Amino acid sequence: MPFLIQIAWLIFYGWLLGAALTLLWLARQRFLKPASEGAGGEAPRVSVLVPARNEEGRVLSECVRSILAQDYANFEVVAVNDRSTDATGQVLRRLALEDARLRVLEGAEPPAGWLGKPYALRQALEASEGEWVLSTDADMIFHPAALRTAVECARRHGSDALTFVPHFEALSFWERVFVPVWVWGSMLFPLDLVNHPRSPLAMGLGGFFLMRRAVLERAGGFAAVRDEVLDDMRLAAALKKAGARLRAEQAPALVRTRMYRNLAELWESAAKNWFALLGYSKAITAAMLLWVLSVTVLPAALAAVSLVSLLAGAGGPWRELFVPSFASWAVFVALLALVNRRAGVPVVYALTAPLGWVLSCVVMVGSAYGVLSGRGLVWKGRRFYETGGTPPPGRGA
Repeated sequence: MPFLIQIAWLIFYGWLLGAALTLLWLARQRFLKPASEGAGGEAPRVSVLVPARNEEGRVLSECVRSILAQDYANFEVVAVNDRSTDATGQVLRRLALEDARLRVLEGAEPPAGWLGKPYALRQALEASEGEWVLSTDADMIFHPAALRTAVECARRHGSDALTFVPHFEALSFWERVFVPVWVWGSMLFPLDLVNHPRSPLAMGLGGFFLMRRAVLERAGGFAAVRDEVLDDMRLAAALKKAGARLRAEQAPALVRTRMYRNLAELWESAAKNWFALLGYSKAITAAMLLWVLSVTVLPAALAAVSLVSLLAGAGGPWRELFVPSFASWAVFVALLALVNRRAGVPVVYALTAPLGWVLSCVVMVGSAYGVLSGRGLVWKGRRFYETGGTPPPGRGA
């Protein structure tokens, strides 16, 4: 018991440090706002690339219309129906009849060695002509000034590539439990290092990723990430390695997205990405699981067990264990409440802690199992990672 009490106090002091870091980040965080009208000089042509697969029942029309409603003077939109099995193609063609700036391509089946989204982006890129290229997702909603603000921001900072961190909407129960975990992680991601030209740290989000065409081609284009599930993050690394000046901005007022609508979509999307995000490493995944369970689940469990023991008449060590465990849980909930408020999630969902982190651990295990077992993972009707029980070549440990 004394050793467990020491562990509980150690976790509490860790949460105090985590609270200080989170509060410091909240105090220093700056959001990019829509640029004032009339700012900037000549508008370079921008090609907006929209790969879309099985988006009929989501927000495809709202997404494309929000892009076409940009107040930027010089842009085109190239959308690719990426072998959809629903009416996505019909929705896109109907929208194209409303606005000549939208061109719709029927995507070809990816050749060997290519995944669907990178190949769809490559087809869109080859059909476009802009000096700048903006890759986006079919569930991203743009503020009318998003494109103009992005171009002006990139030019002002001398950037070759710019990515926006959007507002992540969460409307259902499981979204509100899980999305703050993702938002908390993105909050603590060191954007200052991403934006520093000498730092190797790179970040790209496929929902809004603006790039100079010449720099993109110098980095190998979308062929550089042809077999990457995390194509946006890997492309950002390739761009920075090729000498591009990369910048990331928090821009919740300019772009927003609802990544998941229910638990099934949440599972498929997160499981597809998470083992890849951990470098396909079993050691890193195990360490991450141990860390998350220790700092988020263990304090709540110890507090609950201690409380039951105290109510049953036990004292002594149980009282000594309850104090740091409950204090850790209280700090955790208070911080999550702040994150929820920033994410637009009702503060009361902080009381579901640590359920969101438990779900994250389950997703991590499922993601790793899908890759390592060779059973694969599914997203939008496509199966990934059917590799016979090994990570993609040259990755993982």
